[in-house]
Amino acid sequence: MTSFLRGALSAGCALILSGTLVATQAYAHGGLSMAEDMCKLTVGPYMMHFTGYQPANTQQKQFCEDIPGTGQTIVVLDYIEQELRSLPAEIRIIKDTGAEQNLDAVTVLHLPAKVYPSGSIDFTYTFPEPGKFVGMVTVGEKGEYVSRFPFSVGDPKVFSKVLNIYMVPVVALAIVGVIYLMTRSRRKTPEAMPS
Repeated sequence: MTSFLRGALSAGCALILSGTLVATQAYAHGGLSMAEDMCKLTVGPYMMHFTGYQPANTQQKQFCEDIPGTGQTIVVLDYIEQELRSLPAEIRIIKDTGAEQNLDAVTVLHLPAKVYPSGSIDFTYTFPEPGKFVGMVTVGEKGEYVSRFPFSVGDPKVFSKVLNIYMVPVVALAIVGVIYLMTRSRRKTPEAMPS
């Protein structure tokens, strides 16, 4: 095997390995991250389990981060730490305009600060049109912990993002396969030729 083919095969293997790591890695979105099949929202030293549903669009399928389509959306935040049950929490969804000086002007949903002793916050909002938004969760007596996470609604890029994550290892595997076939055909060619 020539040094070029060895190098190409090594590069292809490295590409497959990195593609596999990328495909299994969580893509954090602001304060949101995937861990053990759970979407976790980090708010200061606290964690919440974040789950979203769109019964009309995706039936029972859950989502985390970007919202697949417009329409009625149900969001559930479950506290992970018990300490959160005694602290007030405020929820806000704003249009992502790049400016937050006047929150009231860009707010599409607001749940004022209150204590949730059950350890669970749930709300429903109907997104009338696609767009970019920011979710804000504020926790604490003085609102000292704030988590901001950008997300999009009805953005077709959501599906292409998922496709791209899984296409890296597939393309890498195809490259290694082509290199392998080229190597085999080059080995056979000198043997088939008369001396």
